[in-house]
Amino acid sequence: MPADRAYLLRLTPDRALDTLEDAEAFVRERGLVTLLPSTSLPSLFAACHEEPYSEDGRGFGGWPKTKWWWGGALEERGLLSAKLLRGTGVFVSDEVATLADPLCRGELARAEAGDYGEYCRLVVEHLAAAGPSLADEVGDELNLVRGSFRNVRKRLERVGAMVARTVKIGERHASELRRWDRLRPEPSAGGGLDDLIVAGVRAAVAAPELEVRSWFSWRATPEQIERLVEDGRLARPEPGLLTTP
Repeated sequence: MPADRAYLLRLTPDRALDTLEDAEAFVRERGLVTLLPSTSLPSLFAACHEEPYSEDGRGFGGWPKTKWWWGGALEERGLLSAKLLRGTGVFVSDEVATLADPLCRGELARAEAGDYGEYCRLVVEHLAAAGPSLADEVGDELNLVRGSFRNVRKRLERVGAMVARTVKIGERHASELRRWDRLRPEPSAGGGLDDLIVAGVRAAVAAPELEVRSWFSWRATPEQIERLVEDGRLARPEPGLLTTP
């Protein structure tokens, strides 16, 4: 199993990602890929095996020296990056986005109903009418103070009700916001947290059970994990470790 994980997650230098095409294929193959290494999930930058931009490795200086731009380029190629890891971004394949769809769509409905507060409701209603919009323009048009709008964004993005992507306008970069249902207009026929958990474990090959339970913005219960093991959708090769059969 460790050898399979090292091979599939490209954790050895001989398996390093060399091109942007390799990186795109890696995301589509694994299904869930973080930019920076943070959990047992695959990491794009870890799979590069490239020295950091600066020696101290702080902040952006810790990103790969020549491949730091890959994240934005993958978004331009149509790959979805959403902050479903409790507010941290993760690239998801089309298949995994389908599995997350009922969760994100449900959260969007809650935001529309005002469950997340008046500001969140105003933002999702504005995006429904205006379509994809620059974050600065949304905040200005709704007359939201910067701190309040920042909190609204965090709340909506961490559950996928709203997704942001970086766009270039002239010489500057800006965030473009859109509702989940504008990204995926047709509701998926299945999916949900069970399926998303299984997809995550499959992506990671093997992961600690406690970590898996807290991966996503929707926390899994021990009973839920146990049921997935009993149903044969997950396996526990040793105490505290999860894999897929």
